[in-house]
Amino acid sequence: MTLLTEAKMKDLLTPRQIVEELDRYIIGQKKAKRAVAVALRNRFRRERLPENLKDEVIPKNILMIGPTGVGKTEVARRLAKIAQAPFLKVEATKFTEVGYIGRDVETMIRDLMEIAVRMVEQEKTEGVLDKARELAIDRLVEHLSPKEDSDNGQVVNPFQTLFSQMGGMSMENPSTDKDEEKKSKAEIERERQELREKLVSGDLDDTYVEMELEETSKPGVSVLGPVGLDEMGMNVGEILGGLLPKRKKSRRLKISEAKEVLAQEEARKLIDSDEVKNTAKERVERRGIIFLDEVDKIAGRSKSGGSPDVSREGVQRDILPIVEGSTVNTKHGPIKTDHILFVAAGAFHLSKPSDLIPELQGRFPIRVELESLTRDDFERILTEPENALTRQYSALLATEDITVEFTEDGIKEMADIAQRVNEGTENIGARRLHTILERVLEDVSFEAPDLDSDTVVVNAEFVRERLSDIVEDKDLSRFIL
Repeated sequence: MTLLTEAKMKDLLTPRQIVEELDRYIIGQKKAKRAVAVALRNRFRRERLPENLKDEVIPKNILMIGPTGVGKTEVARRLAKIAQAPFLKVEATKFTEVGYIGRDVETMIRDLMEIAVRMVEQEKTEGVLDKARELAIDRLVEHLSPKEDSDNGQVVNPFQTLFSQMGGMSMENPSTDKDEEKKSKAEIERERQELREKLVSGDLDDTYVEMELEETSKPGVSVLGPVGLDEMGMNVGEILGGLLPKRKKSRRLKISEAKEVLAQEEARKLIDSDEVKNTAKERVERRGIIFLDEVDKIAGRSKSGGSPDVSREGVQRDILPIVEGSTVNTKHGPIKTDHILFVAAGAFHLSKPSDLIPELQGRFPIRVELESLTRDDFERILTEPENALTRQYSALLATEDITVEFTEDGIKEMADIAQRVNEGTENIGARRLHTILERVLEDVSFEAPDLDSDTVVVNAEFVRERLSDIVEDKDLSRFIL
């Protein structure tokens, strides 16, 4: 992807428009949306600065504080889609202090780089896909077209059986009359052209063909070095994969599938891998976004010398240089983390942001507190977003020719139950709506193929019939809702 033009900079990515885009999928949380919108806009403002000042402007990392299910992860995920930036969500609890068994904090940068490489590869592939499809057709024509036998000069057509099946011709051996033993180059070229037209038009898509195709996996050789097993070993594998001949495997598949597989092979040949890596590296360093979830679980400083506190503080100290700005070795080359945007999030029920080590606190200057969702928010979540749950369930059941209609009182009833259960048990925010909707439509989903009626109306009475007993029984609701 090329850098954003000045026109896009002015017209497409203003903070107000970013918030409007987030509003299409996320209800409420205006403060969080404004904070991430400004942070994203500042990244593109930095692109327009002089070179001597550009490196001095560091991203303003964000710390989101709020209970589960209020939209912390979704805000960051949608932001990355708007920015078309490499995005990685990782839980801080997966990491351990150096010297303990667990994941090294640097793996988050390596994972982000892998995501960027796949993103750039996909974009490059789309750019050469038309040419790759033409080359795939050429390979199929070459594989299936008549070939001259080296012994007697007879033309052998491996595609004869396909034409026989389509035209009702007999499956007997080809005639060996002298008039048919040899074909002129013009006749062979005419048959090749007919075959090409049939392949392009899709007339032969359901016919099976056997071909030798490249295996995409590379030989793996692990070398344990000071930079770690995961990137050093893969580098050796790539080196050997380039020196050794490509391994091929015979496969029998439909021509429609063969065209796609061959197109992908040809596209990989047309793409410059070094250019892909360089573009991905630049994109990670300048636009990468890492969402560090459950950061409250590693909050806590060692006061009495207990090992859990020591481990949590150790993880914080390991994360600190990554957030501050350092260089991480990956199999695609070193990555500088100075301008990667970090968005940390946590509920902070049992701890508070001040329990983080001071150095790490200072690296998250923007703090946003997300509000708990209300009954009105639940109603809006069920109806307003483009990916609203009611629309999802209606679309799923529409595949069974069942029309699901959610009435206004039915929506209000489900929102009311979600609010009551959240207050009476653990507050899991909007995730409660998934459980409630699944319970409400459980019978309909099970019996959909056998239903006589093609319309199901989900009103307040329909919801109460299926949930009233569970909601009233507090102990039962803890397990079911």
